[in-house]
Amino acid sequence: MKKNWFVLGLGALLAFVGVGWTLQGLDVMKGSAMSGVTLWAVVGPIVAIVGLVVLGVGFARLRRVSR
Repeated sequence: MKKNWFVLGLGALLAFVGVGWTLQGLDVMKGSAMSGVTLWAVVGPIVAIVGLVVLGVGFARLRRVSR
């Protein structure tokens, strides 16, 4: 059961970080060395999507355990 919550937390963290990197890469969030760098505009959405997939797996596991 605790493992499922860890997976959910990891997925949420990855999604949050991915969105942050995307916004920095697109120069929406300014004031960082990452701002305006195309690498982060590409890597950020990939990390965010991986985070959403991990969240989906975590919710599926949580639903399966609760039955």
